[in-house]
Amino acid sequence: MKNWISFPKVEGTASRQAHVDLPAGTYEREMGKEGFFGPAAHLYHKHPPTAWTSFEGPLQPRAFDTTKWNHTGDRPWDAKILLSNAHCKVAFWQARKAMDRLVRNSDGDHLLFVHNGAGDFYCDFGRLTYRDGDYIMIPRGTMWRIEPKETTDLLLIEASNGSYKLPDKGLVGPHAIFDPAILDTPRMDDKFRAQQTETPWTVEIKRLDKISTITFPFNPLDAVGWKGDLTVVRVNWRDIRPLMSHRYHLPPSAHSTFVADGFVVCTFVPRPIESDPGALKVPFYHNNDDYDEFIFYHRGEFFSRDNIKPGMTTYHPWGFTHGPHPKAFKAGEKFARKETDEVAVMIDTRFALEVAKDAEGIELKDYVNSWKSA
Repeated sequence: MKNWISFPKVEGTASRQAHVDLPAGTYEREMGKEGFFGPAAHLYHKHPPTAWTSFEGPLQPRAFDTTKWNHTGDRPWDAKILLSNAHCKVAFWQARKAMDRLVRNSDGDHLLFVHNGAGDFYCDFGRLTYRDGDYIMIPRGTMWRIEPKETTDLLLIEASNGSYKLPDKGLVGPHAIFDPAILDTPRMDDKFRAQQTETPWTVEIKRLDKISTITFPFNPLDAVGWKGDLTVVRVNWRDIRPLMSHRYHLPPSAHSTFVADGFVVCTFVPRPIESDPGALKVPFYHNNDDYDEFIFYHRGEFFSRDNIKPGMTTYHPWGFTHGPHPKAFKAGEKFARKETDEVAVMIDTRFALEVAKDAEGIELKDYVNSWKSA
């Protein structure tokens, strides 16, 4: 149990409730511990906390356009790594044809997010179909392959040396956001049994980021049954029913989908925008000095960002204040939109991420200037 120094105080001109009824002419900034899970202070400024005129050095916000990346390959080991640390690897892979070998990740669980495409997913536990917007969580050590019916663009999130779990949903109970009963699991159906041939197959195993290859005189996806509580699971963003409050803008942590050692995966899906006249309509300015923030934009219009299209990503390392772009903030003040239509995947990491060298070729270098007032 953490014994934080905690004695809520108020000094000067401040709002009675965070993110609601801000004092006239002020901009609220949240400074918090442990992302949005620890103690926090809210400061009320006379100017937007992101209204910088210049920003020099490696700390600055960055954006990348993965649609400009040639990341095709025959297997997930060919994926282009964008960001990584000892606990998490974020990569992109485009699969155009059926895999002719099996893969097994012994370094950690893998989470696939299908950005575009459809097809079949085969693994030790059976077969799943997949489509755009699916998450497929693959436990460490599982053998698998995919057969795309359409060119498939994938975001790969590896929980290096760790495992994925469901978030604690607290007061709202285990069935909020999505009911665990909605998680789909593979089936040992006719198509799965049909691929159990006696022809040679190879399995590529990744351990400590090195690949070993084992050859079998048959397809080792030859299980006839299984039991237990460890398996591949699938959930689509369309199955997520987000927490909402018409009177208060909820923090991103309210949209957690999976948690792992050292990071959390959240999903932003369409929802009504806050309707209370005094409530913020866009994300609040904040500086999380304990977490790096990465967002992958999947579809829709991103209500807190300008000029961001599907397939783009943003990366905000900890240590500086960030929040909505100026145009988005003004639109929120006018309550110009009544609901969001964005779908995005956010990863918050407890330990600093490192940008891969290859990513520099797809970086949007002027992104840091997008907070300058128009």
